[in-house]
Order: sequence, then structure tokens, then C-alpha cells
Amino acid sequence: MSTRVYVPRDSGSLSMGAEAVAEAIAVEASRSNQEITLIRNGSRGLYWLEPMVEVETVAGRLAYGPVMPDDVAPLFEAGFLEGGTHRLALGPTAEIPYLKRQERLTFARVGLIDPISLDDYREHGGYRGLDRALSMAGAQVVEEVTASGLRGRGGAGFPAGIKWKTTLQTAAPQKFVVCNADEGDSGTFADRMIMEGDPFVLLEGMTIAGIAVGAAQGYIYLRSEYPHALRTLKQAIALANERGYLGRNLRGSGKTFEIEVRVGAGAYICGEETAMLESLEGRRGMVRYKPPVPAVEGLFGRPTVVNNVITLSSVPVIVEQGADFYKNFGMGRSRGTSPFQLAGNIKYPGLVEKAFGVTLHELVYDFGGGTASGRPLRAVQVGGPLGSYFPESMLEVAMDYEAVAASGGILGHGGIVVFDDTVDLAKMARYAMEFCAIESCGKCTPCRIGSTRGMELIDRIIGNQGRAASAALLRDLCDTMTNASLCALGGLTPLPVMSAIKHFPYAFGLPDESA
Repeated sequence: MSTRVYVPRDSGSLSMGAEAVAEAIAVEASRSNQEITLIRNGSRGLYWLEPMVEVETVAGRLAYGPVMPDDVAPLFEAGFLEGGTHRLALGPTAEIPYLKRQERLTFARVGLIDPISLDDYREHGGYRGLDRALSMAGAQVVEEVTASGLRGRGGAGFPAGIKWKTTLQTAAPQKFVVCNADEGDSGTFADRMIMEGDPFVLLEGMTIAGIAVGAAQGYIYLRSEYPHALRTLKQAIALANERGYLGRNLRGSGKTFEIEVRVGAGAYICGEETAMLESLEGRRGMVRYKPPVPAVEGLFGRPTVVNNVITLSSVPVIVEQGADFYKNFGMGRSRGTSPFQLAGNIKYPGLVEKAFGVTLHELVYDFGGGTASGRPLRAVQVGGPLGSYFPESMLEVAMDYEAVAASGGILGHGGIVVFDDTVDLAKMARYAMEFCAIESCGKCTPCRIGSTRGMELIDRIIGNQGRAASAALLRDLCDTMTNASLCALGGLTPLPVMSAIKHFPYAFGLPDESA
């Protein structure tokens, strides 16, 4: 009888040598005349254990990791196909504390299934949401999503149901659904993990959105740095078309929905929805003035639903289980779960899906284990390169949109980057301005010019050239960028700068005004 062995094909795992491990397992199985079925799954998101190999035994799936090619022969000798004891043995995968303490709704299948097996997807509950959506009127689907409290997971946290309802109610001969998969924030990888580990859940979510608002065409705008995701998405789209889950006459319903992938050219600004639409239309990615909003006048001037990967991938479980099921997770106006990505100087980097309300302290210490260096923690940046720096004294903040905003930050895409006490926060603040100057589309003056002037002012502060006056001018400049920039790139760049000055003034040679 063939034993199923799972080795991740996720690009994070591949970077740690998963391909060589898979080859070594195939060779060793052949050499020892043991029959195996090698399945290339997605990563479970426990990146310090990658490559993590799983074996399906009578006791369930058992994990071993991190496995290197040289470990493979000793693993076979230890009888790992039967769950044998070995120094790399982690026990039942589902019982690993890092995983067991999570609430995986959107990521329920990631790491569990073969990403490009539609049968595997169906066996684990896939397309049940679509089946239900096909039996409902579009307005009913929109109401289900609205009632669930689902908000955009791309950063702004705008209610998804409002976007959908606006698009549904806007009359037009053609409508679109666009998935923003231009995941460019530092320390984020949740979108990639979905696309590489469970692509059908994204396709299903987009299809439900199309049915709900009356759109027949969808596009995935994918960042160019994700070649493995591109390959997996294309394979999944072809299979979905072949089996009637995409294309004309969806599952015999008479409805149509097509999906195509478009690859970006590496511009961070195209993560902003209107710049992304410009790029999709074949033009330079530059931010549009709003109104009109994309839900009214989006791609090619047509009503367009624009959501990111996690938002759309959260839709199937909502439609399948109902709004009440989903909104029972979370707190306040932040309902459901969110993937939090732990990166930087952290002992246990990886993805943690938890209901909104988990504290930053729990994520950094209970899941992340503190700094990888073992040195004292200095700062945690939440929300990507334009997120605020939180000192350790503020780690009790709850991870929900309103609580983080009240603390002077943004939740963003859920990226959490940890720094120990060797970090130079003045240099990090300067980097934010430099990043903005490089990535600005150049359309508005506060972002285009303000970021360059910001770098110069920080250099003057660090160099003690009229430090007090330069700091006052920098504050005024940041106020202008926040309130006058056309989009969030210029508007949020002051967050890391001003939070660094507020919480770590000594890094700039400035007095502590909170004393």
C-alpha cells in the first residue's frame, strides 16, 4: 500500500531546499523498495520548520522538520513512513501548538491539500460556497457578505459588502471583479501562501463575487515577483475551466464567469487600487482622483469590485457557513479572522490566523517566541513599510482596525516585523521617506516632493544641523503629506517617521517630550 508523503511546493519552503528534499525522498523510497505517493502541498506557515515533511499514517498526519536532504536516509532508516521516532519528529501536525492555537478559516486547507487537485479541494469542503451562491439571488449573496462584517484585508479595512452593493446597484453593460494580488508590503506573504497553497479558494471567492454583482469577467493582478504563484494559478484556472467551475454555464446554472491573470511590472504603487486599474488598462500605474470610486467607474470605466486575495478568499466560508458563523469571530467592528505574518528578528517566523482581538504581545511572544537574536526587543512595525513602530510598552494593543488606529498605527495587511535593540530607528525612519520617494507615482506634490525633502530633514536631524528647527519642519512636512497626498503612499509615509520620533526620540538626538 502506498504511503502519502507531503513536501511543500510553497516558494518559502523551496527557498529552504524543499525541492532537493522531495527528490531525495523519491530516490530513497525507490532504493528501499517502499511505495510512496509524493504530494507537493502548500506550506503550513511554520517557516522556522521548513522544509516540513508530513507522512500520512494510521495515527493521522505526522510532521518532521526542518528536513534537509542529508536527513532523508536516516529518516527512512528510523521508519518515518510508519511514524518512527527521530530527532526531527514533531508529532501529529494538527497538535503542533503554533497551529493548534490558531483559528484557521481562510487558511483551513493551506498545507492540508494538493493545491492543484480540484478533487482534493472538493473533498475538503471546497466549492460549497459557490454551490450555495448559485442558488441565491445576487442581492442575497451581497447581503450575506455585508452581514458578516467582512472588511478589506488589503489595508484600508473598507467593508467589502458596501463595495459589492455599490457595484451591484450601478447599471452598466459590463462589470468586472479584480483581485489585487500585488502583495508588496515588507514582511507579508499571506496572499502568496493562499495562491500557492489553496488557489481554488481564491477562484471560488472571485466567482461568487462575480455572481453577486453581475460580473462575467475577473482579473488577478499578480506581482511579478511571484512566479510560483503564477504557475499554480494558471494550472488551477485551467482545471476549473475544464470541470465547469469557470467559464460559460457555471455548474449548469447558465451563468458565466472567466478569470485571467495579469502580471504587474514591479511597481509598489500598483498596490493602490486605482493605480492597479491604470496598469491593467495598459498605462503607467498612476493614482486616479476619486470620486468616482472603482465600484462605480473602475476598469475600462465599468463598475468594478476590487478586493485583495485574503478578502476574496474569505468569501467562500462566509457564503457556505453563513454570516452569523463568521461574525462570531473577532471584536467590535473587526469581524472574522485575519492572517498575521511574523517576520524580521523573530524566533518563530510564520503565518498565524487568529480572530481579531489577539494582542500584539501574544503574536510576538506566545507565537513568535520573541527575538531570534535573544536580545531585548526594541520595536515592532505593524502594517508594512508605512506602518508605525510600536515600542514594547505598547504591545498589549489588540489587533483590530480601530484599536490599532487609536494607538497611532495601521493594521494594514497584517505584517508584523520585529527588531531587537540593535536597530537604528532614525535610519529606519529615513528609509520610509526614501521608499516613498522611490515608489511615488509622481502625480501629487506632497508625496513626490515631500518624501525627498523628508529625507533631507532627517539627515539634518541626525547630523545635528539645526536639529530642533529641522524636527519642527519635519513635523509640518509630515502633516502636509498626511492630509494632502492623493493616496495612502504619501499619506501614510509619515506614520513610521513620526512614531519613531515619538517613541524613540533618543535615536534622533531629540529630547523625550513624553517625560
